Amino acid sequence: MTNLDILGLIATAFTTSSFVPQVITTWKTRDVSGISLPTYVIITIGLALWLIYGILKGDLPLIVANSVMVILTFTITMMKITFDKK
Repeated sequence: MTNLDILGLIATAFTTSSFVPQVITTWKTRDVSGISLPTYVIITIGLALWLIYGILKGDLPLIVANSVMVILTFTITMMKITFDKK
């Protein structure tokens, strides 16, 4: 693993963890009024495409970052859809 890969993994830790507070808060409060469904659909699709790109390039930091972020943004998207119905 190169220094550049390590830098990428550190950046991954910061960017990926930025979605964790939103997931936790939304789960606890069930309040999705401030969440934009189109925004989260678009970001989830974009991150999924970055994940595919990372897989095709064999780029570990891209794969790790986008795998976790797709899960987190998809979770927020699903909570928005589910909790809005209630």
